[in-house]
Amino acid sequence: MKKLFTSESVTKGHPDKVCDQISDAVLDAIMEIDPNGRVACECSCTTGFVLVMGEISTKADIDIESIVRNVIREIGYDNDELGFNADTCEVKILLDKQSGDIAMGVDRLGAGDQGMMFGYACDETPELMPLSIALAHKLCAKLQEVRENGTLKYLRPDGKSQVTVEYDENGYPKRVDTILISAQHDPGAEKRIFEDIIEHVINPVTEGFDRDVEFDKMKIIINPTGRFVTGGPHGDSGLTGRKIIVDTYGGYGRHGGGAFSGKDPTKVDRSGAYMARYIAKHIVEAQLARKCEVQLAYAIGMEQPVSVMVDTFGTGKIPDEEIAEAVKNKLDLSPQGIINELSLRMPIYKDTAALGHFGRTDVFLPWESTDHRLVDYFHRLFAKPVLI
Repeated sequence: MKKLFTSESVTKGHPDKVCDQISDAVLDAIMEIDPNGRVACECSCTTGFVLVMGEISTKADIDIESIVRNVIREIGYDNDELGFNADTCEVKILLDKQSGDIAMGVDRLGAGDQGMMFGYACDETPELMPLSIALAHKLCAKLQEVRENGTLKYLRPDGKSQVTVEYDENGYPKRVDTILISAQHDPGAEKRIFEDIIEHVINPVTEGFDRDVEFDKMKIIINPTGRFVTGGPHGDSGLTGRKIIVDTYGGYGRHGGGAFSGKDPTKVDRSGAYMARYIAKHIVEAQLARKCEVQLAYAIGMEQPVSVMVDTFGTGKIPDEEIAEAVKNKLDLSPQGIINELSLRMPIYKDTAALGHFGRTDVFLPWESTDHRLVDYFHRLFAKPVLI
């Protein structure tokens, strides 16, 4: 019996991702001047209009409207024909200070809210991500590239990819069953886009993929309605935090429900999810398991998590409870401990706001780096004596 699993990704020009990038650009601007700033910045957009809202407490004096327009321009929405123009759209800003009730808990170095966060890693790809989401991100990255470098000049900023992978009876990726790409384009490009996307997007990504996975019999679907001219915020309104599965593991791992973009690292929705991925990644890198999911859960104002869970889905060489105990003994899982361990008070967040927060090799993300001391710790702790 075939087992199929599907994940999707979206380009920078997708309306929800426009909002994520604006929120994180505001966060980065504050982090650069005031690393201790408290930021919860959200955004929504539609035809010709952007709303920036939320709670921000900071010493930084930044020009938010200029940040908004620069982000939109960088994405490629720079003329009125697209229904969304960086130079002519209305920008409204509604910001307040962080709630004193929340600030009280954060000031005590505790979590800024309650909630649970998940991190996941597996050995399906070199970046320790599920194959479906890894390929979906690479396809969207290539779609952006050929638009931005002029290879396919008729492409517009909005786009999506979707990848379906078939798994064998042992749970390993066997073949790619389907690739779906929806690419926004200028009027009149309908007849050539199918061949162009195969030649300039799909073939370079699949031919350069360095795992033993079959691609030769896969189905390819491009712009299934036949036309995708109206897109971006003109075609659909956007909102920060509405692509949380794209941001994480493409549905393969569980999700706690909290979005990332626009939140400073005192928000455990973000920093806790980054630490959970960091832990899961090191467990797989240490070859303690083929796949691993880590859950952290927090209560507002409390420093340490109320629970730490490790699940290796039957692939672990060590009992999950022992791995979880080792994690708690080795790492400071308080919000401040996570911020220190992963150096999170830096302006590094806008790069995460499109093409995923995990498994990235194109940008520096501290939670994706390997700490060989942590790998060595796992090896030493769980080394079995050699019988002679």
